[in-house]
Amino acid sequence: MTSTDPAAAAADVLAMLRAGQFDELAKLFAPGLAAVTSADALRLAWTVEIAKIGGISAVAAAVTERLDDELVRVRVPVTGAQGGLEVRMSVDAAGLLHGFRLAPPADSAWTPPRYASPRKFTEREVTLGAGPHAVPGTLTMPKGRGPRAAIVLVSSGPMDRDATTGPNKPFQDLAWGLASRGIAVVRFDKVNFVHTELNGQDGFTMVEEYLPSAIAAVRLLRDEPGIDPARVYVAGHSGGGKAAPRIAAAEPSIAGVVILAGDTVPMPRAALRVYEYLAGLDPDQDVSALLAAATRAAAAAQSPDLSPATPAADLLFGLPASYWLDLREYDQVATAAALGKPILILQGGRDYQVTAADDLPAWRAGLAEHPDVTIHVHDADNHMFYPGSGPSTPADYEEPNHVDAAVIADIAHWLAPARKPGPISRFLPGFAR
Repeated sequence: MTSTDPAAAAADVLAMLRAGQFDELAKLFAPGLAAVTSADALRLAWTVEIAKIGGISAVAAAVTERLDDELVRVRVPVTGAQGGLEVRMSVDAAGLLHGFRLAPPADSAWTPPRYASPRKFTEREVTLGAGPHAVPGTLTMPKGRGPRAAIVLVSSGPMDRDATTGPNKPFQDLAWGLASRGIAVVRFDKVNFVHTELNGQDGFTMVEEYLPSAIAAVRLLRDEPGIDPARVYVAGHSGGGKAAPRIAAAEPSIAGVVILAGDTVPMPRAALRVYEYLAGLDPDQDVSALLAAATRAAAAAQSPDLSPATPAADLLFGLPASYWLDLREYDQVATAAALGKPILILQGGRDYQVTAADDLPAWRAGLAEHPDVTIHVHDADNHMFYPGSGPSTPADYEEPNHVDAAVIADIAHWLAPARKPGPISRFLPGFAR
C-alpha cells in the first residue's frame, strides 16, 4: 500500500512509474479507474509520453488541491531533455487512485504564429449542446462585413479545444490563421476531455464522441450573423478526420469536409504500426514489454470474440468494446464518397501515425471518381502539420512549433467563395502549395 498522505502517495506513484512497476501501480487503482485502465495501458502511455520529452531529467514537488471530502488532486511536474509533462492523479484517504492522467505542463507557453493577426478578429466563449454533456468552445470571428465562410475544427481523442500538445496549440494556430484570412472558426473541448468518465463507459462510441458537439457547432455558426449558412464546413484532424465524413452525413447542411491526416488503416493495426515505429527509433532500448502490451490490446480489439462484456481495461486506449464494435461497421472512405460534397484532404509526408504510404491510398482510390476532391501532401510536415526535416519522432511534439503556413493557405483558398472545384488530377504525392 502506498502512503495515505497525497503528496507522499504521488511520490510513490512516480517511483513505480520510473521503475516500470506498472503491475504494482495498477493495484492502487480504485475500482472505477481499474475498470478502464490496465497495467498494459499505463505502460503504453508512459513509454510514449516519456519518449516525447526525451527521458526524465527532473521531478518537481507535488502540488495538491482538495477536490471534495474524499479526494485530493495531485499534480507532479516532470521535466525531460526535450520538454515536460504533468502526472495528474486523484487520491483518496487510503492512497488509492481514482483518476490518473499524463498531461501537458500547466505552464506550457504558446506564442501566436507569424501568419496570425489578432487585430483582424475577435473571440468569445460559446457552449455547444445542452444537458450534462454540453461542452465549452471558442468562436473566432473575423472583423468586418460578411457573409463569410466558417469551419468547425474537430480533434482526435480527448483533447482540449486547442489540441494542446506540449508547448503547442495546433488548433489555435488553425483558428487564428484562418480568422486572419476572413474565415470564422469554432473549436471546442471534446466531450471525453470534459467528461473523462465517458472514455471507458459501456455504450460509448465514435458517435457520442464526435457528432453531438460538432453538429451543435455547425448549427451555432449557421445562426451567427455575418456567416453564410450555406458555407459552413467541418475540418477534422486524425481521428477527427476519420469522423468528419460521418459528421457531414448526419448533418446535411454541412457544405464540405476537410480531412487532415485522416486514417484509413484500422485503428488496432495503426496503433501497432506506431509502437513498432517507436521501437525502431532506439534499437538499444528494450521495448519488448511495450510491444507485447500493445499486441495484446490490439488483438483483443480485433478479436472475433469481442463483445460488450469485454473489459475496457483489456482494450486499446481503455476504450470500451462498444467503441471498437462500432468502428468495425464504419467505413470512412465509403461514407465520404457518398456525401456528394467538396472534400479537401491534407497529409503530412513525415507523419508516422497516419502515413502517406499506408493511409492515403485508400482515400485516393475510394474518391477517384469524385471530381470535387482535392488532395495535398506536404512533404515536410509531421502528424500535427509542423514542418521539419528528417524522420519524425515523438519529441517533435514537445518542441515549440506551429502548423505549416501552407496548410492554412490550402484551407483558406479551398474555402474562398471564388474557388474552383479541385480536379482529381491534383492527386500528386508531392504536391504542396
